[in-house]
Amino acid sequence: MSETPNNKMIKREKWNKTHVQLMVMASVSVVFLFVFAYIPMMGVMLAFKDADKAINIFKSLFLSQWTLDNFATLFSDDTFWRVFENTLYINVLLLIFTFPTPIIFALLMNEVKSLRIKKGIQTVVNFPHLISWVIFGGIILTITDPKMNVIHPILEFLRISTKENPINLNLAQYFYPKLIIATIIKSTGWGSIIYMAAIYGIDPSLYEAAVIDGAGRWSRMWRITLPLIKPTIIIFLLLNISNLLNNSFEQFYVFQTTQNLDTTRVLATYIYTQGFRYRNYSTATALSLFEGIISVILLLSGNFFSKKITGEGIF
Repeated sequence: MSETPNNKMIKREKWNKTHVQLMVMASVSVVFLFVFAYIPMMGVMLAFKDADKAINIFKSLFLSQWTLDNFATLFSDDTFWRVFENTLYINVLLLIFTFPTPIIFALLMNEVKSLRIKKGIQTVVNFPHLISWVIFGGIILTITDPKMNVIHPILEFLRISTKENPINLNLAQYFYPKLIIATIIKSTGWGSIIYMAAIYGIDPSLYEAAVIDGAGRWSRMWRITLPLIKPTIIIFLLLNISNLLNNSFEQFYVFQTTQNLDTTRVLATYIYTQGFRYRNYSTATALSLFEGIISVILLLSGNFFSKKITGEGIF
């Protein structure tokens, strides 16, 4: 009786040096993820424990009584609600102004035919992303300082400022536009990479057929490019909506001064202040847990309405 491929015994390949190396590399990644991502999740219990001002956090974590007083204290704090409103307001502004810019930039870069020019522009625009917010924010603070006289000649030329009475762009009333412009400069290039990859995946024959039919650049962009990258846009829109309460700590901490504290204080810096400056470990953990729960709710809600309206979603 001849053996068929279906009843042949599958022989396992013997491990060699390459297999061992791959297993070691994968094991290191798993251990790293377990130690720095999963074990710290035990700290979420601090939100339900009385560990504020505690000297021995681990003792409070495992031995203190369970309580919901941390959430009651948090929600009765007027400062928390002011910070919450400011965080939501800032992130809505950033969503409105900074989310479309990578898409627009990717669409414009798709129209650049010279590969050398395209690479040069991408290098320049992507470079700010490689700089940390501490350094990049310091550069922004320096060039907007009236004493440095870097950007103020431009403002004087535009008749926005004068030599006799220069505008101090580091004051609180100028924080929002300065933050939006700085975020656009820093994130547009890097954020456009995924959209450019989606555009490059479009079948070129669609554009060729559109050209034969007499469609111009604007028509091809509106009727071919945008509809075909819509799933990518929706996914990143939903992810941005879920992060309406999340901010980079360094992005806001570097801009904070005594003059603009009420404007620049967001949940990320408020958690840091509560946890490290005032040692309110349980309150800070409760706030962080609340932020995470709201993010999950925003993600699920955004995905639900997106599936209903557009038929596209993350899951």
